[in-house]
Amino acid sequence: MKKILRVAASATIVLLASTAQAETRLTMSSWLPSGHPLVKDVMKPWAESVEEVTNGRVKVIMLPSALGHPKVHYDIAREGQADITYSAHGYTPGRFKLYKMVEFPFGGNSAESTSVAYWNVYNEYLKPAGEHKDVKLLGLFTHGPGHIHNSQRTVNAAADLKGLKLRVGGGIMNDISTELGAVTLQKPSSSTYELVSSGVADGTLFPLESVPAFNIQNKTTHTTLVPDGLYNFSFFLVMNRDRFADLSEEDQQAIESVSGEAFAHLAGKMWDTQDAQGLESIKANGNEVVTADAAFLQEIRNASAPMEAQWLKTAASLGVDGEAALKAFREHSKQQDVAQSR
Repeated sequence: MKKILRVAASATIVLLASTAQAETRLTMSSWLPSGHPLVKDVMKPWAESVEEVTNGRVKVIMLPSALGHPKVHYDIAREGQADITYSAHGYTPGRFKLYKMVEFPFGGNSAESTSVAYWNVYNEYLKPAGEHKDVKLLGLFTHGPGHIHNSQRTVNAAADLKGLKLRVGGGIMNDISTELGAVTLQKPSSSTYELVSSGVADGTLFPLESVPAFNIQNKTTHTTLVPDGLYNFSFFLVMNRDRFADLSEEDQQAIESVSGEAFAHLAGKMWDTQDAQGLESIKANGNEVVTADAAFLQEIRNASAPMEAQWLKTAASLGVDGEAALKAFREHSKQQDVAQSR
């Protein structure tokens, strides 16, 4: 009888352990609207893939509302208020420095290319600097190339930007638009509609998808396309370090298998698809769409050159070979572009 009881007790313990393992729940704080493509086409599918590759042992639960402003989402994960968060490096000026590598003008025409290049080059060159050492870095990605959208006039040169009040997210997009003569309002993308519709801002720097995504196509009726992008924007996906360490090695490896480069492909493809649809929407609305000419592109190069030089100095101070990293990023991004066009 005692033997039977011991066997039953052991079976119960195994069952309870299995149940507990199956119920590992990781919370995610998301600051974008639930219908935004980054949420419905990237974060939610990624969460589903985590559950799938862990055979249901780990589930990512998106909280019903954000736990704070986008600029504090890194700390929300670091402090464990939520297990997983995402946001943009540029939302917290001065905190991160190396991400600007991917934000300089002319990074590429495909978000998938730049995102994959970013992840690989980060791990080869930038990771030793330890800028994300207090969290588990699950992903890095960029949106598509950024362009100029405004409600006032055609922008064909730097002189046309002078005095325009533009919503920017920070980082290089803030620096380059200021250098080109615009008045910048550093705010998260989620505030764009309010700023533009109220007239506080004349326009914004955005990838093409964001114009209809934030419902400003009727406001920003002048778009200037910059080949390979006026700028790009760096995003992160991070997890609380201790929560990740608490997972089994099997589940850690499973999560990593759908994160990193796989996540860069997922996010990048979404942006590229949405950018194509965004351009169609802008044109269908009857908005003016022009492409920056060679003279304007040279003005952009001249404005960004000192910023790039300063970044190289910063990288060196952090023990990073910035010149090699920047060269590798641009080459890898272009290689990815060619591969995807085949």
